[in-house]
Parts: sequence; C-alpha cells; structure tokens
Amino acid sequence: MIVGNGVLYVLVCASGAAGHVGRLVTLAQTAGWTVQVVATPSALAFIDQEALASQTGRPVRSRYRAPTDPRPPRPDAIVLAPATYNTINKFALGVADTYVLGLLAEAPGLGIPVVVLPYVNRALASRLPFRRSVDQLRAEGVTVLFGPGQWEPHDTADGAEAIEAFPWESALHALA
Repeated sequence: MIVGNGVLYVLVCASGAAGHVGRLVTLAQTAGWTVQVVATPSALAFIDQEALASQTGRPVRSRYRAPTDPRPPRPDAIVLAPATYNTINKFALGVADTYVLGLLAEAPGLGIPVVVLPYVNRALASRLPFRRSVDQLRAEGVTVLFGPGQWEPHDTADGAEAIEAFPWESALHALA
C-alpha cells in the first residue's frame, strides 16, 4: 500500500454502500493519507456530508470550484468507491459531465493512480457494456477490482449483505 503524507481523493457514487464511505476514510487516514471526499451529485443524498467533513477536516466537494475559489491540492492517488455501473461506463467512455467524472477523465493522462472498487449487482456486471468498460479502463492503467479473487458482484436481493461485506480495505491495498 502507498503510505505517507499524500493526498487521496475518495470519489463516491450513489449506492447503498456510499453511506459507509467513512470506513474507507478511516483506513486511509490510518495509513497516512490526507483525504478529500468528492461525491457525485446523486451520492450527496447517500452520505453524511457533515460527518465526512468533520472526519477529514475538508468539506465534501461535488462540483467544480468557482474561478475565485482556491485551487484544491492535486491528488497523489484516487479511489473510486463505491463505483456504480453508470460511473464506470462513463469513465471508460471519457465522459466528464460531473466533477467526479472530470477528475477521473484527467487522472490517467496525469499519471495519477486510480483504483475502482465497483458496487454493481450481478445483472449489471454481466452486461457487455460493463465488461468492455472494465477492460478499457484496465488497458489505460486503471486498477479495477473486479473478478475472481478481487471483488465479485452481488445478487440484487443481497444488497444489504453486500454493503456490510464491501471490501473497502482492498482499494487501499491495490495502491501498492
């Protein structure tokens, strides 16, 4: 795992697991990271922004800064977790229609390591567009924790169990 005084951007998508992203923040801070949480607009309804801001000492961001706002520190690494079907597919296509996707679109070209930890059910993960997106992101050097021995999708009815078992720590281990 990469440790030290680096800046880790934790990008959060709207899913049931998003409400537990504080677990990843705790693990990252314990490993020595300074954490900035950035959420998709839809994810804001799933997370406790006040608690995360208190935990990180930084406000949760979800949109581009105004030209007069101070520039945030550049990330040394990015973890996209929980990553939804929609965001993974848009990332692979280079769509940058939200702040999260804009960060992701630039990261590979800037040499910033990106780890994607999906939270996708088995029905969506079986779709060809999703499998293509995973392959495409991996071809660009993005670490996608998907498949045997990594992260495996859950059945739609098993969402609550999947949330509790979500392997937040694997995203940090993948930064090694």
